Amino acid sequence: MEFSIGQIAAMLGGEVQGNDSGKISMLAKIQDAKTGQIAFLSNPKYEQYIYTTQASAVIVKKDFQPRKELTTTLILVEDPYSSFTVLLEEYHKLISFQKNGIEQPSFQSDTATVGNQLYRGAFSYIGNRVKIGNNVKVYPHVFIGDDTVIGDNTILHPNVKIYAGTRIGNNCVIHAGTVIGSDGFGFAPQGDGTYKTIPQLGNVLIEDNVTIGANTVIDCATLFGDSTIIRSGVKLDNLIQIAHNVEIGKNTVIAAQAGISGSTKVGDNAMIAGQVGIAGHLILANRTQIGAQAGISKSVKEEGQQLLGYPAIDIKDYFRSYAVFKRLPELNDRLRELEKKLGTLAATELNSDTRP
Repeated sequence: MEFSIGQIAAMLGGEVQGNDSGKISMLAKIQDAKTGQIAFLSNPKYEQYIYTTQASAVIVKKDFQPRKELTTTLILVEDPYSSFTVLLEEYHKLISFQKNGIEQPSFQSDTATVGNQLYRGAFSYIGNRVKIGNNVKVYPHVFIGDDTVIGDNTILHPNVKIYAGTRIGNNCVIHAGTVIGSDGFGFAPQGDGTYKTIPQLGNVLIEDNVTIGANTVIDCATLFGDSTIIRSGVKLDNLIQIAHNVEIGKNTVIAAQAGISGSTKVGDNAMIAGQVGIAGHLILANRTQIGAQAGISKSVKEEGQQLLGYPAIDIKDYFRSYAVFKRLPELNDRLRELEKKLGTLAATELNSDTRP
């Protein structure tokens, strides 16, 4: 796959300084790039490399003024880092969507309907009444349960398991080993100490432009007609647990090993760091930010609040508390010293009071 520098500049809305007909076939770091590759310069610390790089083109900021002679072509843009990210995304799409056709052995129900340019990997399974859009890639060992609907340009990586009735939108990426629609953790305690399983009859709804990392699990809703919902633009890391009837607001990002308990609703544009635990039946306001390993035990009503610790408190209060906490050994020593002095003083006064 080759593109001219001019084509890339047009894609980025940039201006070319130099040879716009040069061919680009790969992206690289500015210090390592070779002929036929494109790099970017965003951090001034790396400016030294633009004078020695072998890259055929470098993406730079519009106001960049070289201090030495250049041998590479420049593409001038507003934000080099964002522009390079756009190229990475486009390159990734080209690689991801290269596969087409059907590998055997694999199974597709006679009642399933699929769009154009479907890739169906070996040992994949597509169940009854499944509806799949155009340019969908189903990698080997993927299971798609009955009555599932999948939109256009969605990728299911190897060993993804989609339970029956799941709804997945357009332009989604679900990475290897993820399970969508498994039973929620619902058990009713009985008088004899055992637990009775509560059937989980709902489904999972995933909107457009969602990315889900490897080995993440999203449970179905409890009641028929209800959904666990992942709104558009959500980005989930690896190894996340999202319980039944949870709703994740649009453009929220969640890092690895976080867990969200049943029926909790997370607002739009929230940021949840790694190993965060969130209790059930809570509401988290839009733009809530939660630091790593925090525990959320009550609803967050104020938008944009930053929380840390367990139980989680405002991040400024947390750091003030931590400043005291880390001095506890020193404060304890001072307290013991004061107790000794008070004891000595009390003994001295007692002796003086008892003298004849």
